[in-house]
Amino acid sequence: MSKRILLIIAVVIFGSFNGFSNGIIQKDSSKSKTISFKIKLKSADKVKIAVSPLKYNKHLAYSFTLDDGYRSAYLTAFPLLNGGKISNSSINEWKIDQGGDGTVSEGLFYSDGMGNKIPFKLALAINGGSIRDLPENRGHLSWSEVKEMYSAGWDILNHGFHHATKHGTNYLKEVTENTTSIKQNLDFTMSHFVVPGGEGDEKYYLEYEKEALVNGNLSVASYYGVGPIFKVDSKVDLDKMISARTFVQSSKDTTSFKTMDKYLKTIDSIVKQKDPVWFNEFTHGTGNTNLWNLSMRFPDFKYYMTTLANKYGEKGNDSIWMAPWQEVYEYIWLRDRIKIDYKQKGKDVEVKIVIPEIPEAFRYRDISLNIETPSKFEIESNKDLKIKDDGKTTYKQIFIQLK
Repeated sequence: MSKRILLIIAVVIFGSFNGFSNGIIQKDSSKSKTISFKIKLKSADKVKIAVSPLKYNKHLAYSFTLDDGYRSAYLTAFPLLNGGKISNSSINEWKIDQGGDGTVSEGLFYSDGMGNKIPFKLALAINGGSIRDLPENRGHLSWSEVKEMYSAGWDILNHGFHHATKHGTNYLKEVTENTTSIKQNLDFTMSHFVVPGGEGDEKYYLEYEKEALVNGNLSVASYYGVGPIFKVDSKVDLDKMISARTFVQSSKDTTSFKTMDKYLKTIDSIVKQKDPVWFNEFTHGTGNTNLWNLSMRFPDFKYYMTTLANKYGEKGNDSIWMAPWQEVYEYIWLRDRIKIDYKQKGKDVEVKIVIPEIPEAFRYRDISLNIETPSKFEIESNKDLKIKDDGKTTYKQIFIQLK
């Protein structure tokens, strides 16, 4: 029986997308890039190479977003997932407890399949007009807190500068002013938009969708649209994608975990699907109080995420890729646009990967390949590639990093 070998290729170039290879590269792409390497097999058995539907060859990509930039994200969610001291009870300017249980978390992880643990990462949909350093008991994040989470791999999504929804809103300004604010304060350009919820003119969200997509955003999460479950075993239409948002929220009248168990059963049913999938969900706050009755109380959030980690993370069957919306989007984009060619001659396999021109705003540069072979192997490459592999041990993975 052939063993399935997973090649995990992290292509660090200036911008990247992740997609499902259909063997097609746009012929007019003058800035495409070709990388190549050789696989030296220990036996001459034939190999099969194909791009992996999801990064690290996972079965479920799960993206979770915290709306509005509330400080509970930094006080509770971030340390729980990344590891660290979770805040004690913390009453904010609105007399709402945005803190947690005061414990120290070791973090929640999945693995890359090469012996490395990766912490669960979420996205923050923020309003630049609400980010500030004072007062000390502020309800929203500070720029330094957002920067710290971004540096740890969390993604930042555009949610409008003021979270404006009412009649008279200048939707264009809301989109572009928030883009400018984040660029000025954090030095990167957001590329995905989340429509803010609230009272407004009928179908006001359509105006946000339009302005977001014509002003640099690649996708929009809104009231209605495709998803939130995406089959990713074949090419995914990401062009100007508008995705439907669904929320995970604590119940109003109980602090038991019955409500969370219902949400978790949904994920259980998704995981049972034969083919790999991408699933997206949202909430607002994650402190001890159910903020605006649109949030997850911290005990619920902790129970929910810990259960996911224990079942599908590094401590469970390790089938989950817990990554923000932008990271998964970009993986699928590139996956669908790269061209992989390989030629085998006896024990030698020459692999070439053509990578298309990648937009400047893209943050991620990773591609995973599946290879079927019963043989151990070694890798040969030129100076432009930095490659790691376990071909002499479990011979399952290769990691490639371009300079």
